[in-house]
Amino acid sequence: MSLNDAGCLAQTPAAEVSIDAALVQALLHYQHPDLAHLAITPVDAGWDNAMFRLGDGLLVRLPRRQIAAALIEHEQTWLPQIAGQLPIAVPTPYRLGAPALAYPWRWSILPWIAGNTADLSPPRPAQAKRLGQFLRALHIPAPPNAPVNPFRGVPLGQRAEAIVERLHRLRTKTALISPAIQAHWDAALVAPIDTPPTWIHGDLHPRNILVEGGLLTGIIDWGDLTSGDRATDLATVWMLFGDRNARLEAIAAYGPVSEATLQRALGWAIFFGVVLLDTGLVDHPRHAMIGEQTLRRIAAAGDSGI
Repeated sequence: MSLNDAGCLAQTPAAEVSIDAALVQALLHYQHPDLAHLAITPVDAGWDNAMFRLGDGLLVRLPRRQIAAALIEHEQTWLPQIAGQLPIAVPTPYRLGAPALAYPWRWSILPWIAGNTADLSPPRPAQAKRLGQFLRALHIPAPPNAPVNPFRGVPLGQRAEAIVERLHRLRTKTALISPAIQAHWDAALVAPIDTPPTWIHGDLHPRNILVEGGLLTGIIDWGDLTSGDRATDLATVWMLFGDRNARLEAIAAYGPVSEATLQRALGWAIFFGVVLLDTGLVDHPRHAMIGEQTLRRIAAAGDSGI
């Protein structure tokens, strides 16, 4: 589930095309007929993509908005090139789909990764070390032609305007925008980017993390994959773990992290928390829950934020 908050939309974006099991089956018959006999089951729809389980071992993922069309192409092109270095499973494309039958964009057939999303099935605190190791393996220099993403990995100041209206709206609806949240956000806006750009996932909130039996089993939705500020991904520490010791363990497993990077990571955690809560209060309770939990954890952490 990708959160490309281009503006201050206060609800989940509407689909720009109609996608259902009948369309998926027609596309399969047309382009991958050897798979067309498999059962098709709707799984989920995020801001950008609709997902259908295909048989027991596959997943079909189709963009539902124009903005997501380029993102799935990034995933198709780049994820296979970095998947081998990652210690947690990722859905490297198994087959590629092309525009056809009035469906306008490229789409993917992916391996099915077992597990529920982390907002419904939180990982055990002991998994914090594994998360830190995953992020360390991911955050390596990207090639010069890596995709550019104007919404992720950029200086937080470039996203501030998109958050101001949301902060104001949440102050009228909730008591969650506390002085501590505002102080951490203000500090993050002026924290310098003191690390070189690396590959980042870019959208590492709990609905893009799979868990089974308390163990991390997969990291999904790589459409926002880009080269940028690693702090964007480090924000997931606050979104995933309510236990402070687990957050500290994740950061320790990641390796040395500067104070400025921690401040930026806190800022990105606030960014995700605010966007998820603001949109979730309108039409998506699961998003609202993730946003609320994230903001409460940061507020309860005190001056350190951890």
